Amino acid sequence: MELPRFLIADNEEYPENTYVLHTEKPRFILDVDSEEFEILDGSKVEEEAMQDLIEQALGFYEDELNKYDEEED
Repeated sequence: MELPRFLIADNEEYPENTYVLHTEKPRFILDVDSEEFEILDGSKVEEEAMQDLIEQALGFYEDELNKYDEEED
């Protein structure tokens, strides 16, 4: 099965939080509001590379929100 690079997730137990999951290595989950992340697959990632991935994840999230806003208009 082919997965998208990023997915948006939420959970009823944490209703205030929204997450972006990165499905490629390094697999990680990012809390959009706090920008805290956890690497899920044990990959070692340089800080600069991780910052770049976080920026891409946040950009993906913003783009998705903009699509929802456009659909509502």
